[in-house]
Amino acid sequence: MIHLENIQKIYRTRNIETIALDQVNIGVKEGEFVSVMGPSGCGKSTLLNIIGLLDKPSEGQVSIDQTLINGQNDKKLAHFRNEKLGFIFQRFHLINSLNIMDNVELPLLYRKIGASKRKKLAQETLERVGLSHRMIHFPSELSGGQCQRVAIARAIAGNPQILLADEPTGNLDSKMGGEIMEILHQLNKESKMTIVMVTHDESLASKTNRIIRFFDGRQVN
Repeated sequence: MIHLENIQKIYRTRNIETIALDQVNIGVKEGEFVSVMGPSGCGKSTLLNIIGLLDKPSEGQVSIDQTLINGQNDKKLAHFRNEKLGFIFQRFHLINSLNIMDNVELPLLYRKIGASKRKKLAQETLERVGLSHRMIHFPSELSGGQCQRVAIARAIAGNPQILLADEPTGNLDSKMGGEIMEILHQLNKESKMTIVMVTHDESLASKTNRIIRFFDGRQVN
């Protein structure tokens, strides 16, 4: 499902060259739940951004669902990303001026889905994450755990094949974090979503299919 070959990512300024990823080779099978671990600054988020087509490698090839990404223009990448990928961020990235229903519907607008179908998909997804009673509330009226549930609903409303999660429990207490992980495991097992999760929590990572470890931009296992 995900194939990275000889990936290198270099950030350059006038005086400094920083190697964020160095000769990374990773394969993730369809339906796998994979954790990415390593110290801060080791390249985890850069890796996730490249898989999520939010950033391009300096060298190497990226294939997602048997599609070679290299060389595709921004319009094609945006369409592919919207169709195939879902994103969950540590800081939720909800729009405070929109209610929960509108936040979940937002990515579906870019698929040109009609209003009635968008509403139906958003309702079904919010029910799935246990927030059917909060649809007209705003992010400021929810707890951190509830906001992360909304973020998950937004990510999966379009039924993506791949879910990318960057520290999805990082801003939550252990109880709320455990509830979020239960949802992710359910999505993986019942909907067969392929999940790549960046985390610092060894106990959460140990419950996924596989752990990929990074240090100084290199894969160490």
